[in-house]
Amino acid sequence: MTEQELEAQLLSEGFTGIFVHRDSPNTFYPDHTHSGITAHIVLDGEITVTSEGQTVTYKTGERFDVPSGEVHSASIGPEGCRYMIGEK
Repeated sequence: MTEQELEAQLLSEGFTGIFVHRDSPNTFYPDHTHSGITAHIVLDGEITVTSEGQTVTYKTGERFDVPSGEVHSASIGPEGCRYMIGEK
């Protein structure tokens, strides 16, 4: 899917505030929460997310959603990561 199609998909699911974000290689986000549901679609690179005792790595083309208030951390892969985020 193109970025425009991915954005349209998120909009159809009720997500707003959609934007593309790029993280530098090996960036780390310690435990944090979001006030609403967030959808993340990896466009390039990879991101590893730890939440509720599970750690999963997401790569190009994969999506993960984080429920409102869920404590999670994230680490960016060695080549950085570019991803689309939608908020609800």
